[in-house]
Amino acid sequence: MPRARKHIVCISATPYYHVYSRCVRRAFLCGVDQHSGKSYEHRRGWLEDRVQVLSSVFSVELCAYAIMSNHYHLVVKLNPNLPEEWSDDEVLKRWTALHRGPVLVQRFRAGQDLSAAEHEAVRSMAAVYRARLASLSWFMKCLNEPIARRANAEDGCSGHFWEARFHSQPLCSEKALLTAMAYVDLNPVRAGIADTPEESVYTSLRARLRSRYNRTVQRAVARLIRRKELNHFDVPVRALTPFAERATTSTDMSLAMTESEYLKLVDTTGRIIVRGKRGRIDPAFAPILERLGLTTDDWTDGVTAFSQHYRNGDLRPTKTA
Repeated sequence: MPRARKHIVCISATPYYHVYSRCVRRAFLCGVDQHSGKSYEHRRGWLEDRVQVLSSVFSVELCAYAIMSNHYHLVVKLNPNLPEEWSDDEVLKRWTALHRGPVLVQRFRAGQDLSAAEHEAVRSMAAVYRARLASLSWFMKCLNEPIARRANAEDGCSGHFWEARFHSQPLCSEKALLTAMAYVDLNPVRAGIADTPEESVYTSLRARLRSRYNRTVQRAVARLIRRKELNHFDVPVRALTPFAERATTSTDMSLAMTESEYLKLVDTTGRIIVRGKRGRIDPAFAPILERLGLTTDDWTDGVTAFSQHYRNGDLRPTKTA
């Protein structure tokens, strides 16, 4: 029997979780269906757009993600105390970006005069939304439901698109967290659809290697608004959870490893043969920093000063005079 979500997601034990969802009825999230020959590659963009935007609206940080042919993986960090710092207006602004909300909330957001009883009702609704914006279950609901509706409309059918509910695994140590992140970032390599992690599109590692992440999210926002999946977006963009600047300076706001160390970890792990998996990184390939044309010093300098060293999303640093 499945365990209740409240027994699986326990913030007092750990804020980090590995989450994944899988399609049903042989539905394809993306890639090419070998039986029909139809390509669903464009659906990867749907999911990446939405997960990037939701991680800014909710108090849920993205540590890693990978979007595969019929499932996806996320590694997230929950920040349940963050919404307590938001005003009622901030909470309603975030919630109504995704849902229009009751008429009373719409009137409040429009600046109309409300009675004392109506203000109290708005405060009660804001308290409900505040709890939802800290909830992993609501994050996943707001991620999966619109994708399912859009995929069903495209397929001309109805019914379940995802399995009954998402799966979650608590990550109770730094070792578990980093292992899960490397596993997620290496999914395309293990599946044999990419030769190296940096060539794996729709993964967090690929996103980390590209500069101007904020602009990527803003483009995702524009697409969601154009498709009427987002009402508005006037909240700060939250980037992927950062790594420590140095191995000994990790904080509650950063991961306990530098980014160059993580790249090496993924690269080394990806060269190992895993039973039951088709792919691995060719042992003849140069180390990842060398493949990217970067020394360790270049990479350390680059990740702390993107705007000075990167141009046009290029992975290679541009020398400045």
